Amino acid sequence: MRDLVEIGMGRTARRAYDLDDVEIVPSRRTRSSSVVSTSWQIDAYRFDLPLVTHPTDAIVSPGTAVAVGELGGLGVLNAEGLWARHANVEDAIFQLVRAAEDLEDPTAVGRVLQELHAAPIRLDLLTEAIKTVRESGVTVAARVSPQHAAELTPDLIAAGVEILVVQGTIISAEHVQRDAEPLNLKEFIGRLDVPVIAGGVSDYRTAMHLMRTGAAGVIVGHGYTPGVTSTDRVLGIGVPMATAIIDAAAARRDYLDETGGRYVHVLADGGMTVSGDIAKAIACGADAVMLGSPLAAASDAPGQGLYWTAAAAHPSLPRSRVAAGPDYAVDLKTLLFGPSSDAEGVVNLFGALRRAMAKTGYSDLKEFQRVGLTVRR
Repeated sequence: MRDLVEIGMGRTARRAYDLDDVEIVPSRRTRSSSVVSTSWQIDAYRFDLPLVTHPTDAIVSPGTAVAVGELGGLGVLNAEGLWARHANVEDAIFQLVRAAEDLEDPTAVGRVLQELHAAPIRLDLLTEAIKTVRESGVTVAARVSPQHAAELTPDLIAAGVEILVVQGTIISAEHVQRDAEPLNLKEFIGRLDVPVIAGGVSDYRTAMHLMRTGAAGVIVGHGYTPGVTSTDRVLGIGVPMATAIIDAAAARRDYLDETGGRYVHVLADGGMTVSGDIAKAIACGADAVMLGSPLAAASDAPGQGLYWTAAAAHPSLPRSRVAAGPDYAVDLKTLLFGPSSDAEGVVNLFGALRRAMAKTGYSDLKEFQRVGLTVRR
């Protein structure tokens, strides 16, 4: 039964929970972390880690997409980002770093990012970035916004994209535009020969609608990062992630019954800054996590100590700041697998997930989705 709270005469609101509000409950059994599997598969593509990168230039270049893939995850290029617009991305990021040092004008770095994104998308640059990832042998994934999906997707697939991510702050089964044909996701996905991951969503109904479009995966959330994203402040829209993931997982279960066996993966995007958050997201029902700011700590992250999401470059209403990333730096492999000398859960992110699964007695991700949870408040 929904937990409704009266917030005024004749108006109720549902009580919802963030990942910080829930805790994982150990079971009567434990096991060695060496016998725990963190692998998952979407369509024909299998990954050793339930890791998908948030598609921001701050953490994903063609080179880092390759590195993430070689370590078992899925790196997602932003097909509307800097690598698609500038031949010299290092210089573009240097401009951001220099603007971020202007303490007298904290909005300067945001304006520079908007100016950099005002340059047109160049298909030759985009094709070259995708080629770099494709030739490495890892799975190639790219993100487009709903506004540009129909325009860019044919060229992305021709260049070698194997998994398409259609992602906006909020996404629906039909995106309506002024003076343009609406993007009907069901028709759009039906014409493609590659799996599509779509999002973000924050409730059961929208998740179910996206699943019915034929999406192979649904993204829950919009990359919320404390101190960076500002969708709640700008639009008043927030996503309490624990409740949102559980609702999407319920939609997945009901859609599985509705279709007689079609499983749609749930990817959690946002509200995760430490390894315990990753474990909680999986425990709530996510099949994989879409990480952003935690990966900015990688010493080879292209943002050079800065982090932002794609929403930061919106030309008229940015919903993300360009902010300083974590105040530590380690190589990507150590960040994901350790070893760690830090007790705050910011390094060895997926070693910690394996240990959480082992301590609660579960051997794979789908089993771990059934672990017990408690609420703090």
